[in-house]
Amino acid sequence: MLTADTMTEQAPLSSQNAQAAADGGVEKAPIRTQVVVIGGGPAGSTAAALLARDGIQVTLLEKAVHPRFHIGESLLPANIPLLDKLGVREQVEAIGMPKWGVEFNSIESEMKTHIEFAEAFDKSMPYAYQVRRADFDHILINNARDKGADVREGCRVREVDFSGKQVMVKAQQADGSMQSYVADYVIDASGRDTFLANQFKTKQKNKKHNSSALYSHFTGVERYEGKREGDISLFWFEHGWFWLIPLSDGTTSIGAVCWPHYLASRKVSVEQFLMDTIAMAPKLADRMKNAVRVGEVHATGNYSYTSSKSYGDRYMLLGDAYAFIDPVFSSGVLLAMQSAFVGMDAVKASLQVPQQAQAALARFDHHMRRGPSIFSWFIYRVTNPAMRFLFLNPRDFLQTKAAVMSVLAGDIFHNKAIWPSLYAFKGIYYISSIFNPMRTLHAWRRRKMNIRDPEAGSMV
Repeated sequence: MLTADTMTEQAPLSSQNAQAAADGGVEKAPIRTQVVVIGGGPAGSTAAALLARDGIQVTLLEKAVHPRFHIGESLLPANIPLLDKLGVREQVEAIGMPKWGVEFNSIESEMKTHIEFAEAFDKSMPYAYQVRRADFDHILINNARDKGADVREGCRVREVDFSGKQVMVKAQQADGSMQSYVADYVIDASGRDTFLANQFKTKQKNKKHNSSALYSHFTGVERYEGKREGDISLFWFEHGWFWLIPLSDGTTSIGAVCWPHYLASRKVSVEQFLMDTIAMAPKLADRMKNAVRVGEVHATGNYSYTSSKSYGDRYMLLGDAYAFIDPVFSSGVLLAMQSAFVGMDAVKASLQVPQQAQAALARFDHHMRRGPSIFSWFIYRVTNPAMRFLFLNPRDFLQTKAAVMSVLAGDIFHNKAIWPSLYAFKGIYYISSIFNPMRTLHAWRRRKMNIRDPEAGSMV
């Protein structure tokens, strides 16, 4: 059985260490720090780097040891300015495959459409990168270390206690011993572990969405030549959609995002199930006719969730620790890193200028809710025939194409010019749905059935 834990490889404990952990481990003297960051993914590493750069004592606790596997290889153009601010752009360029655009492939016909990020409103962000997350995340966590953060890998947080004047964080180290940290503030960047959301019982299943994923890496996948070699391709099929992400080392990430009940219907090995699913998308299967699988097949059940709170007394949630949505528009890494940039202003205010903290936290909370909600409007409708038609037949009426490409580029936080055109696009979508009532009703009924499937939480 594969579970959500396969999304990130774990740092194993020896049998002796596991027993020590079961017995409570060996308690060491507490370590004093200003801020503890739980998790060393893009959100946590970015947060730790920004705090350390500004002279704040920060300790980052990461359960794994980098480099470690993680899915989510596609960055957005809006990531590039953030990489510049962190000072790691050149390192990422060295490992990245340039991505200039996206291709959409029809399920109903041979039609396919290619759109470039340069067609967005802001022409200064025409490309992004496809990256192996093991390498990308390693760059970010090393950057946090280089900036002065106390980075501790193979260190899994077990308990966070807010009952005292200071926060007590207990973590299990790789040797099984326990280490306590006394801090003024805790940042939860634990990703899908959602440590504090689970502790405070604020994690909620996203009732508007319900998807599962099945994915692996291949060599020999057909690529386009020249500038388009690194572009991401999306293929719709009967039960959802596929991603095809070319990587710079010659491998290609292939994944299916589908309704959980489809994964639960598996009667063959998970490897065969992935290949059978690929066969349902003929255009993808054609590009994979000479492909060889070179990685494990990973699967995860229903993963769409949010927390009812993004912050509280002496803590905040960043990135996937707050919410996780469908990866169709590759928004995860951007939302994680952007949340760290906005969140650290609030943390610094809380530590240094308490009278400004509440306003800063309110801005942070607004940001955390706004980002996922903008992408979610598209995500909830991406398998709808009306939305498929609009993506496959882009028209720049009232600059709607430029507005949609701005969203796909991740340019949603600072560019106010996109909103009139984006509202026009939504209006066109609704009008198209009204003029195709039977198709719209069928799509609505099918989606309603799928997101309420009784086996929504099952794994393959």
